[in-house]
Amino acid sequence: MKLTINKNSAKWMQLPRDVLVGHGVLEEIGDVCRDLKMKGNALIVTGSTTKNIAGKRVSNLLESAGCSAETVLTCKATTEDVEKVVEKALEVKANFLLGVGSGRSIDLAKLASTRLELPFISVPTAASHDGIASSRASIVDNGRSTSAEAQAPIAVIADTEIISAAPFRFLAAGCGDIISNYTAVLDWELAGRLRNEYFGAYAAALSRMAARVIIECADSIKPEHETSARLVVKALVSNGVAMSIAGSSRPASGSEHMFSHALDKIAPKPALHGEQCGVGTIMMMYLHGGNWQEIREALKKIGAPVNAEELGIEDKYIIEALLHAHSIRPERYTILGSGLNPSAAEKVARITKVIN
Repeated sequence: MKLTINKNSAKWMQLPRDVLVGHGVLEEIGDVCRDLKMKGNALIVTGSTTKNIAGKRVSNLLESAGCSAETVLTCKATTEDVEKVVEKALEVKANFLLGVGSGRSIDLAKLASTRLELPFISVPTAASHDGIASSRASIVDNGRSTSAEAQAPIAVIADTEIISAAPFRFLAAGCGDIISNYTAVLDWELAGRLRNEYFGAYAAALSRMAARVIIECADSIKPEHETSARLVVKALVSNGVAMSIAGSSRPASGSEHMFSHALDKIAPKPALHGEQCGVGTIMMMYLHGGNWQEIREALKKIGAPVNAEELGIEDKYIIEALLHAHSIRPERYTILGSGLNPSAAEKVARITKVIN
C-alpha cells in the first residue's frame, strides 16, 4: 500500500540545533560555528551598549575561528532598521548573522536573516523576554508594534556570566514574560472552545511548565546570581520551543501581551515589555476567574512591578490600555472578547490593586 503525505497539512517546527547556557559559554562560539559548518563572513547585529558588553568579543572570537566579522549598530526595532541590516549583510556578503544584545538586536537579526534566507545565532546579553529562542519577532511597522513570523535561531549562546551582570530589572522582566504564559494558554483554550481554533496540548503544557517553575522558584531569583540567570534563560528557551511547536505565539502571548502592546502605544513612557506583561497577567487572570493573587505575589517576590506606580505609568493610561487592548490583534480571540467598557476596566484594575 502506498502512503500519501499531504505536505500542506504537515506542521513545520523550527528549533535551535545548539543551545549553550552557562558560565563563559561565549568563548565557545567558534566551536559552535564549526559544529554547524558556518564559515565565511559573519554580520553581528548589536547596539552601542551591547557592542561593548559582548559584540567586540564575539567579533574577535569569530575572527580567531577563521571567520570574517563585520558589525552593524542599531537603535530601534523598526522595518527600516531591518532593511538597514539586510543592506549591510548584502554589502559584506554575509554567510550568517548574529544577534548580540537583548531583544531588539536579536529580533532584527532574526528578521533580516529570514529575508536573506541565511542562518543566524542568538547571543543574548540579558534575559528580558522570550524572543531569544523563538521563531517570532517584535517589530514596529508604520508606528504599530506587531509580532512577525520569522525563523528560529540555529543556535542560542547564553552566557550567564554576562546575563547575570545586566541590570536585574531585565531578568525580572523576563520572569514577567514567562509567568504571562498562564493567561496566554487560558486565552488559547478559550479560543479553542468558542472559536474552534487549533489548540496544541503539548505546546500548552510546556508553556505552563515554564511559568510554574518561575513561580515556584520566585523566592530564589536574586540579582547577580548566575543560578537565577540560568533558570530564567532555560525557561525563556522553553517558551521559544513551545511557540515553535505550536506554529504561533499562542502559548506565550494572549490578552496580557495585547495589554502591553496597547500601553506601548498609549503611555508617554512605557515600561519594559515583560514588566507590562506581568502586570497584565494579574488583571487577565482575574478576568479568567483564576488565582491572580498567586501571580501578583510571585512577581513581588521576584522584584517585578505589580502596579501602575511601579511601572512608572499613570493610572489613566492603564485604563485606556485595557479599553484598547482587544483591538491590538483583533484576529486573536482572548478573554477580552470585543472589549471592556470603562467601568469594567476600572473595576479589574482596582480589585487587582494595579491602580489605587
